[in-house]
Amino acid sequence: MGKEKKYWKSELELSSNSPVMEDLRNNEFVDQLPMNNFLSDKQGLGNSNTNRRDFLKYLGFSTAAATLASCEGPVNRSIPYVLQPERIIPGIANYYATAISDGFDFANVLVKTREGRPIKIENNTKANFRCSANARVHASVLSMYDSMRLKGPLKNGVETNWEDLDGEIVSQLKSMKANNEKIALLTQTFASPSTAKLIDDFKKKYENVEHITYDAISNSKALDAFEIAYGVRALPSFDFSKADYIVSVGADFLGDWQGGDHDSGYVKGRIPSRNFDGKANMSKHIQIESNMSLSGSNADKRIPMTPSQQKIALAKIFSYISGLSIDAELPKKFDLSIRKIAEDLKKAGKKGVIITGLDDVNAHVITYAINDLLKSSCLQKDEISLIRSGKDEEINNLVDNLNNGSVSGLIMVGVNPAYTLPNADKFISGLKKTKFSICFSMKNDESAIHSKWVAAMPHFLESWGDNEMKYGRFSLTQPTIRPLFDTKQFQDCLLNWVGSDMTFYDYLKNNWKTNILNKSSWNQALHDGFYDSKDKYTLKNQKYDVKKYFTNLLNYRSKGDYEIVLYTKTGLGDGQQANNPWLQEFPDPITRVSWDNYLTVSKNDAQKLGLKNFNVANGALDSNYALVSIEDRSLKVPIIIQPGQANGSVGLSFGYGKKEAVKKEMKVGVNAFELYKDFNSIQNVDIKVLNGNHEFACIQLHNTLMGRGDIIKETTLEVFNTKKMEVWNSVPKVSLNHIETPVTSPDVDLWDEFDRSIGHHFNLSIDLNACTGCGACVIACHAENNVPVVGKNEVRKSRDMHWLRIDRYYSSEKSFEEDIKTKENISGVSESLSVFGEMEEPAENPQVVFQPVMCQHCNHAPCETVCPVAATSHGRQGQNHMAYNRCIGTRYCANNCPYKVRRFNWFLYNNNDEFDFNMNDDLGKMVLNPDVVVRSRGVMEKCSFCIQSTQAVILKAKSEGRPVKKGEFNDTCACSAACSTGAMKFGDINDKESEVAVLKEGERVYNLLEYVGTKPNVFYHLKVRNTDDS
Repeated sequence: MGKEKKYWKSELELSSNSPVMEDLRNNEFVDQLPMNNFLSDKQGLGNSNTNRRDFLKYLGFSTAAATLASCEGPVNRSIPYVLQPERIIPGIANYYATAISDGFDFANVLVKTREGRPIKIENNTKANFRCSANARVHASVLSMYDSMRLKGPLKNGVETNWEDLDGEIVSQLKSMKANNEKIALLTQTFASPSTAKLIDDFKKKYENVEHITYDAISNSKALDAFEIAYGVRALPSFDFSKADYIVSVGADFLGDWQGGDHDSGYVKGRIPSRNFDGKANMSKHIQIESNMSLSGSNADKRIPMTPSQQKIALAKIFSYISGLSIDAELPKKFDLSIRKIAEDLKKAGKKGVIITGLDDVNAHVITYAINDLLKSSCLQKDEISLIRSGKDEEINNLVDNLNNGSVSGLIMVGVNPAYTLPNADKFISGLKKTKFSICFSMKNDESAIHSKWVAAMPHFLESWGDNEMKYGRFSLTQPTIRPLFDTKQFQDCLLNWVGSDMTFYDYLKNNWKTNILNKSSWNQALHDGFYDSKDKYTLKNQKYDVKKYFTNLLNYRSKGDYEIVLYTKTGLGDGQQANNPWLQEFPDPITRVSWDNYLTVSKNDAQKLGLKNFNVANGALDSNYALVSIEDRSLKVPIIIQPGQANGSVGLSFGYGKKEAVKKEMKVGVNAFELYKDFNSIQNVDIKVLNGNHEFACIQLHNTLMGRGDIIKETTLEVFNTKKMEVWNSVPKVSLNHIETPVTSPDVDLWDEFDRSIGHHFNLSIDLNACTGCGACVIACHAENNVPVVGKNEVRKSRDMHWLRIDRYYSSEKSFEEDIKTKENISGVSESLSVFGEMEEPAENPQVVFQPVMCQHCNHAPCETVCPVAATSHGRQGQNHMAYNRCIGTRYCANNCPYKVRRFNWFLYNNNDEFDFNMNDDLGKMVLNPDVVVRSRGVMEKCSFCIQSTQAVILKAKSEGRPVKKGEFNDTCACSAACSTGAMKFGDINDKESEVAVLKEGERVYNLLEYVGTKPNVFYHLKVRNTDDS
């Protein structure tokens, strides 16, 4: 061995001429990092000795792209929601108001950025319209850091540059104009006044261009019906807070029906609030549907029917209200219910409303006719929704014209018809026949790979834009970071192609100042993210033959044994974000299955067909397969036996089965768009059983409560109004010296009480009447707390890492109340075994309830007493702390937790090729919250009540020399901030004026497993159902 130690050297170190390595050697240890001076000195950055190429060598391109993009923050025309900072300050978050409009999801949001990087989406409640982000919108920030994104433009699959692309496109456009060859511009619904104006300018320049709007999941029939009824092609706007009686026929309005965003208004009428006379009132919700949906799960009464039966039911409701005679029959059990529904609607009058999700013009026209007869105040006659505009007929004609050669060029923007069209093969065949095709896309997806040119589009968080989601209400989209890659907006390309020197930002600003703002401030609108012009669109009832649509509705007949209802999942929607691991691992609220789609089938039909679900040795859920056929198309699909599924119907979700531009792990499920014939979500299908074994990743295998009323407390509105609180919300009692003693008594407490009245004390309120089970809180928790994705195989082993889960329970009998009676009437041990065994099976049409469960932050926490190294301990502010660097992974705490909310890192989930998700990806890591540590292998983790946020509020107040302001803690917990219905409320109960302190004194309050005596800092409000038929 030599006297001088030798170390490994890189190629650069071996080169004596590298200025980069010389600088690194000389500056290995520095006294101070002059970050602010460096980032703010643009001239110094430009004159730096370390060039871009050297920098990229060390960082890798994707990380460097995000780092460079975030160094200067967004383009300087953007205006943050908070005070404009002179420069990015490390450790301080900036917020930007912007809007998402990807053709499927539309919402006004706030974007949280750290060191110039967008890391979280939040609700922009100030906008007061479409201001709630669903799970997909919350997850969209991760999609910006998708490593499968296009890095630049392509020609015939080979990288090119924008100058060449624009030059060739302009040349092609001029040539085709001269030859009068038709070009189709196929776009998503933009709902953008500036983009619409620009497209008109483009069409004036090139008269041979035809603009066609395409919605992957069509609302064309609803749009056509609204035009028949009210003379304008738009979607209706409903305010469910004005409804006392809600009837939905096949419309999952708490899901994605007509763009969603109906839950906040709905919940306002679902909280039982007492009048001056002490009587509580709440709206009543009736759901008629085939698939078990979020809306059906929250309904007071749910009636499972096949789609063909739903059409007859809707016609009968209309006949009973209008007086028209009807010659159609339903099974007697349904007919009585339908007559009662019609009577109650008439009784409710203007406080009643009926809606439908059936893909049938006749059905929609009839619902509008019923609402007009009722003079429903819930259907807003001065407001319309503009977030869908596609026409089915135009798309069908386009596919034909591409194949017959009458359309010679195609420009696609924000659409992927090669994946979403049911006749995708025919579309691809026609696309290949064109002389000219260009696809604007963020991914090299199914449509892009068949196009001659592919124009790499920026993410909405890197873009300028505007929207008119509702008539007269405008939103602005502004970049929150410079583009990560060599991308270009479609609108900027159009401006180039029409020969304009303007940027789209200038075009947008000029259009707003000229046509929208009406002398209001552009900067203020940009700061707020929206502008309300106060203009209203007054609907005018049109004259039409309602009998014709009534007759057409009755003429529909099912042509097979089974009807399939295609639907969208809360997680993946139309599949645009199929490569987003947060959404793939997000469990479906109803089935609790992640990483898959499947055929939902009733228990009766499953037995007839030989379809099975079964548990394997490790408890995981498996199934055999069904062959689902429609004419010449077939899909091999795994099955889930779904309680509440209407006999004779099956369900299958869109958004899965993608093959291009997704990682291997995300190539899951089947493509339901292949069955979407004529853009109708209802089809007649043949079903056959197939041998085989499919493995599901299901996070909840126990479906019922088995009469345990201490987990979910609920009652009826009648009992709530007529009985004493001790009847419907009694305090549990335990035995003390053979005397029943309330569990709240200090006499039965194992712990010495601690004075919690000093300082802050945090609590979380969860109202089961307001929780719809949407799951936005789950994704928000992921984003805020760097929760890892573990993949399908680990979820199968019950190793999912969700800090927050939303448990879904079915009743064993028709109601949970009957479950409790069944349990209480058990006599003897032998009977208990058989009865409890039966109670494990859900009813055919059960009641459903959702319960968000996270660490309860118990004041008397069993987990804290068993940790041998004090890795988990209780803070003075009510939070149960985790010291990750102390944890040695005994898992004693998880065993001792009665709520089972602790998660163990069985593996290292970051920088590990076995878990190839965002934390194993240089670009994906840019979404990580720097305020929250990324946990290592062998460490326990759980909900922290977002302690990093509560401490930030306290430290800010301290630095400013003031007490914490009223309500300043309200949005510090990610789950409560994301909750659009107000089901979750977070705050300091020692501030007696805080909302959470007031809620804690409510009569419906109870604690989960209260008899255990853990005294949680999470409290629930028992569920009240309006099931009174009187």
